[in-house]
Amino acid sequence: MRTSLSFTVDNVLAFKTQLLQWSQQFHEVVWLDSNGHKDQYSSYDGMLATDALTALSTDSFNAFDDLKTYQTETKDWIFGYLTYDLKNNVERLKSANFDGLRFPELYFFQPKKIIQLQGNTVHFLYLNMVDDEIEPDFKEITGFKKEKAETTSEKNIHIKMRIFKDDYFSRVDKMLQKIHRGDIYEANFCQEFYAEDTQINPLETYTELNKISEAPFSVFLKLNDKYLASASPERYIKKEGTKLISQPIKGTAKRSLDKVEDEKLRVTLAEDEKERAENIMIVDLVRNDLSKSAEKGSVKVSELCKVYTFSQVHQMISTITSTVKEDKNPVDIIRETFPMGSMTGAPKISAMQIIEELEATKRGVYSGTVGYITPDQDFDFNVVIRSILYNASEKYVSFSVGGAITAKASPEKEYEECLLKAKAMRQVLEGKVS
Repeated sequence: MRTSLSFTVDNVLAFKTQLLQWSQQFHEVVWLDSNGHKDQYSSYDGMLATDALTALSTDSFNAFDDLKTYQTETKDWIFGYLTYDLKNNVERLKSANFDGLRFPELYFFQPKKIIQLQGNTVHFLYLNMVDDEIEPDFKEITGFKKEKAETTSEKNIHIKMRIFKDDYFSRVDKMLQKIHRGDIYEANFCQEFYAEDTQINPLETYTELNKISEAPFSVFLKLNDKYLASASPERYIKKEGTKLISQPIKGTAKRSLDKVEDEKLRVTLAEDEKERAENIMIVDLVRNDLSKSAEKGSVKVSELCKVYTFSQVHQMISTITSTVKEDKNPVDIIRETFPMGSMTGAPKISAMQIIEELEATKRGVYSGTVGYITPDQDFDFNVVIRSILYNASEKYVSFSVGGAITAKASPEKEYEECLLKAKAMRQVLEGKVS
């Protein structure tokens, strides 16, 4: 069904730039970039999927069933996203908050063209119907010269907050009351930053954000007039054969240019009782989610509360694995673990109900997931955080940030952590370095 052909490139970074510029001629684009981060679960250094042969776009309450049918019938690579609000497909929940972005709740497509990067090798994986375009495309990409963009990003963008500081404190206080009453143990509370009547160049925006953050699960997504520029450090879930891997993040600390101070910040995060408690609660939640599809006794915590260092922040990450039966459908696995524990809370359903009550914005793609499913039933999906979303038709730009609220949470410190997480997105959009 697909033809594979490989080439060698001398300058991988230059090729990535040319590849992304070349891809803008298509209506559907998903670009996944690991930015050089490698571990035992890495698959590709980068991967582009573009030029849809078929697609599934839906807001249906049967979205997971629709995706399962589409994936089963396609029997091919599919790329796309699931929004956080598909929680309503999984549980008896609702999403009634403001939505300025208006993305479909689920979108997947079967690309005619897939281009994978591994070291200096570029693999072209094209459907047979377009395999005669492989060599011409490679020649076109490597010869691609940047043209003046039709749309440039405005330099006077004024970012507004959906929830102001005092209102944020009030809402977090209400969440803390529910925690102290015993309704929940922990919940992820998010707030939106946005700009209206604004034009940006989406690819330029992604390039700048990626340069600042260099995150392992970065994404550039284009679906006609809707765009996602993501510098996500977090994997939601991956399937390799019969093995599942989930790597939730809970715990954030700023970086310092001073090496001694930076190491002190890293160690302080690693030893912080509150941050560890947050992380361990979510690990328990993920263990429970994975157990729904796992072979008995196969759920393991292979790494607990390990601190990883990224360009902007230190993060506390845990790794949970399990084993599933060979014939377990990939969409069923995603449905049984969705939404990801790090963006919800514990207990999960109660936390999602309270999140809906206290947040001011429909999350949509933010805290959802982007990724792919292979013809072999494997998959890999990130968590959409540290991301800028843009609806070009509506001229609406948005990014959201959040943090875990537990019994020991301080509204003031949580607010400061949100501003830290927002720093890179704000810098890219406003052009200011704080």
